[in-house]
Amino acid sequence: MSGKATSLSFVARHRLWSEEQNEAAVRLRRIVEEKGLDTIRLSFPDQHGILRGKTLVASEALRILESGCSITTTMLAKDTSHRTVFPVFTAGGGFGMKEMQGAADVLMVPDPTTFRVLPWAPTTGWVLCDVHFADGRPVPFATRGLYKSVLNKLAARGYDFVAGLEVEFHVFKVSDPKMQPGDAGQPGEPPEVSLLSHGYQYLTEQRYDQMEPVLELIRRDVVALGLPLRSIEVEFGPSQCEFTFAPTVGLDPADTMVLFRSAVKQICHRHGYHATFMCRPRIPNVVSSGWHLHQSLVSKSDGRNAFMSDTDGEFLSDFGKGYLGGLLDHARAATVFTTPTINGYKRYRSYSLAPDRAIWGRDNRGVMIRVLGGPKDPATRFENRVGEPAANPYLYMASQILSGLDGVDRSIDPGPSADTPYETKASLLPKSLREAVFALNDDPFFRNAMGAELVDYYVHIKNAEIERFQAEVTEWEQREYFEMF
Repeated sequence: MSGKATSLSFVARHRLWSEEQNEAAVRLRRIVEEKGLDTIRLSFPDQHGILRGKTLVASEALRILESGCSITTTMLAKDTSHRTVFPVFTAGGGFGMKEMQGAADVLMVPDPTTFRVLPWAPTTGWVLCDVHFADGRPVPFATRGLYKSVLNKLAARGYDFVAGLEVEFHVFKVSDPKMQPGDAGQPGEPPEVSLLSHGYQYLTEQRYDQMEPVLELIRRDVVALGLPLRSIEVEFGPSQCEFTFAPTVGLDPADTMVLFRSAVKQICHRHGYHATFMCRPRIPNVVSSGWHLHQSLVSKSDGRNAFMSDTDGEFLSDFGKGYLGGLLDHARAATVFTTPTINGYKRYRSYSLAPDRAIWGRDNRGVMIRVLGGPKDPATRFENRVGEPAANPYLYMASQILSGLDGVDRSIDPGPSADTPYETKASLLPKSLREAVFALNDDPFFRNAMGAELVDYYVHIKNAEIERFQAEVTEWEQREYFEMF
């Protein structure tokens, strides 16, 4: 018996794959052989929603497909400058866990259902991974795993999470890539860029045609990746665009977001462009970018929309009202997940098509939650307009589900529709990342729902980012005080 047990793969031993994943693994092996792939990239989304991982030659990738690929735990200890901000060589590695000390290894375990061949690198395969300790336990700081656990809790209540994405971002032409040795750093110097369009002519065909050459490069490869693209639009600002994606279920919309961001940056870089999902680049005349998340819950048994009302005159079911109330009640504490960068708070401005307070409205673009649909409309949904495109989608979506279900359980009243959103009295959203981190740290709900371990970890990383920022002397300070005093 012992000999038989030890012959089982890591995946089989710990029952990490579903039947669907086992079937996908068979297809993966066949595709690698049929297409003669040379390499396969194994990637996992880190705490910031950035893909990290290793590239293996195809034969080695197939060999370790069910046993996992080692990667150092310090990948989970880094802030947005890629600096390790935990004392990993102390007892517990700064995490209070022996598995995390000494820059020890964990295992990336591929999810074969995510396997793709890269259209811009046609002999390269690409697969998303989940991160596990050597004993099979999921690493608690890996956000894809956290989101999966939230989806499992939702499924136990009989529902699936459905989300559609509207993602704004900028694409520029690179004029100087800043690749001299002196430009390297942590972080390095960003590239110098020029515009592809002047902007402001929102949704005009003229501006679209100016940007069409690069937008077509992106569109072609995003579709070839199998992502559910719906539309390509020019946004209001210079060199700004928006891609929207059809609603999908469960893990798919979050995976779509990390794959899309990574794909766009790679495609653009190969053609001399720079794509950024930074909310508000420090470039004259640019406009902030947002990420609007459309969401609903549907019954697993019959696919019925749980937010839809059956009663004329009632635009939401009681379940939908409670879920909406939960999103508003926990909005301040959830902001660190929806807007996780210092820069993202530059977007929250009154009368700006971006929210500044926790309110909802019926088809109103000035509110935080825009309610769409109505009685007997199976497309009834909530559009959360608070997010920035740099957000980690696994944390963003997990925070939405947890907040909404708490509202359902407590029958939280969302109050009336805010038809004058910038004049309605309501809880204001945090004005800075520091304020958002305080809101999360002091909120007992997320500490209980996500676990104190995860909240403390995330707060530590965000505080490291904030402290580096506060140590910098900005141009504003130099201009304001250097001559005056």
